[in-house]
Amino acid sequence: MTINSIIDFATADTPAEHYRPDAAKVLKGDPAQNVRNHYSSPDQQFSAGVWECEPGQWQVSYSEHEYCEILAGESILHDDQGGSRTVRTGDRFVIPAGFSGTWEAVSPTRKVYVIFEPATSNGL
Repeated sequence: MTINSIIDFATADTPAEHYRPDAAKVLKGDPAQNVRNHYSSPDQQFSAGVWECEPGQWQVSYSEHEYCEILAGESILHDDQGGSRTVRTGDRFVIPAGFSGTWEAVSPTRKVYVIFEPATSNGL
């Protein structure tokens, strides 16, 4: 690897992938999303990039561990047990694999994400 292998998020020209959560998972709003995945490891277990979302709420279930840094906006994470946590610009946190609940974007939200997807039990 050389210095040219380093990815600078500020200058990366990764095209955005636009999508919406499955309609069956959307609880309110129209949470249109886009992601710019600036890096994926060769084994696809590690990735990092920038994600954006419009207001809305949808069900989530994490198989991955995700570090997040909120760059703009406000969202509320709700767990399946009735707990919630509001995250805003400047907040940094990890969502562990196994988290299940909802993500609610109260205002347009933008975050840096770093994801580690553990190997599956079938040895992949």
